Amino acid sequence: MSQVITSICAFLWTIIIARYLGVTDYGIVSFAVSFNALLGIVMDLGMNTYITREIAKNRESLEKYVDNIFLFKLILAFVLFILGAIILYFMNYPFLTIVVTLIFTVELIFISMTNFLNGVFQAFENVKYQAIGTILNSILLLLGILVTIWFDFGVIAIAISYAFGYYIFCSYMLFKYIKTFSFPKFELDLKFIKEVFLNSIPFGLTNFFYTIYFSIDLVMLSYLVGDYSTGLYKSAYNIIYVFTTFFVVYQSVIFPILSKFFKESQDLLKITYELSVKYLLLIILPISIVIFFYARPLVDLIYTNQYSLASVPVQILIWTVSFLFINGAASTLLNAINKEFIVTKVYIAAAIFNVLLNLILIPMFDYNGAAMATVLSEILITVLTLYYIFKTDFKPDFGLFKTVIKIIFVSIIFAVVIYWANVSLWLAIPIGLVIYIVLLFVCRLIDNNDKYIINELLK
Repeated sequence: MSQVITSICAFLWTIIIARYLGVTDYGIVSFAVSFNALLGIVMDLGMNTYITREIAKNRESLEKYVDNIFLFKLILAFVLFILGAIILYFMNYPFLTIVVTLIFTVELIFISMTNFLNGVFQAFENVKYQAIGTILNSILLLLGILVTIWFDFGVIAIAISYAFGYYIFCSYMLFKYIKTFSFPKFELDLKFIKEVFLNSIPFGLTNFFYTIYFSIDLVMLSYLVGDYSTGLYKSAYNIIYVFTTFFVVYQSVIFPILSKFFKESQDLLKITYELSVKYLLLIILPISIVIFFYARPLVDLIYTNQYSLASVPVQILIWTVSFLFINGAASTLLNAINKEFIVTKVYIAAAIFNVLLNLILIPMFDYNGAAMATVLSEILITVLTLYYIFKTDFKPDFGLFKTVIKIIFVSIIFAVVIYWANVSLWLAIPIGLVIYIVLLFVCRLIDNNDKYIINELLK
């Protein structure tokens, strides 16, 4: 629910900021966000993921990690802030750009500390504080932007709104941590920090190449064919991104659970992975089918008909989400069982493959070529991650493959019915939902175990 609220708020403030600031000032904000995205990779270094996994396995180690890494991150944040200021100064950026970028760097510091504390609570399988903090941040940011526009405070106030929202989020999470556990003692065990840093490198590299993998197509489009195609592709990508954000929710919840099961019950770990694949496909395939058939009216509804050409890349990119869900479950499993180096290698290969495909397909098919390259790269990740999982003790049973085939069969029937019905988008959603649920029960894709789990969730 917090992700739904955040997505709605983000949709609103993205449109409002772009219209209020105009091209030049919005360009400053875009640069500041991009600049700090690079700093963010250094700020995290993969530590959050590693620490979440280790605390989930051994909760008694909580204080050791928090006392040392909390202080280390504060020192690292201070160094990066000074370094960022020096880089901006020597690159001769205008004073306004430097100020706005450094304010966003302050926001990045709060984001890094907040994500660290979120990871601690995730390790204890408690995400309600993160959900509340996310809602607080989104609402405060939206209000700050509206106040800025009302009084016409300008681009600096917009940047301050971003930083203030995450300051409140970070303060709330720190307050809850102190209340739930204890006040951090702020230690600097350099040997321990070095060990954490070295063990976090695979996660940091994965994040780095993951960022390149999902960003390089826009850069290459802009360079190879120009801004118009880039704008169309970006508008299509924004629609797809809404669905990928919900996968982040799954990942943050399931990763510490899989990590704990790796130590306590490997049978439960395998079952959790198999059920994850089943449920993720059950959710995303009907959504993908509806988006595929109704891409044009959806794009017109969100962006108006001047973006109608973006409907084709939407139809292509939507299938990326299905493979992303499968790959995400596989990557989460591999990270949980100490096979993070494999995940790093897979995403390095995918990033290189994606660049090569973009070089070939963009000149041939423009923005549609970039969309095809993304889908093909996700298929490669699927093949590689499943290959490595089959070399572990957690390879899925044949029953999962039978289930996946049945899900695909049901989805094909669902697609035929949606195509044949040929109703409006607003009618297709409720009608399609009823038809899909009926098909699931007719084909016996919902068994007694699923009914039990659903019943427990509803309780």
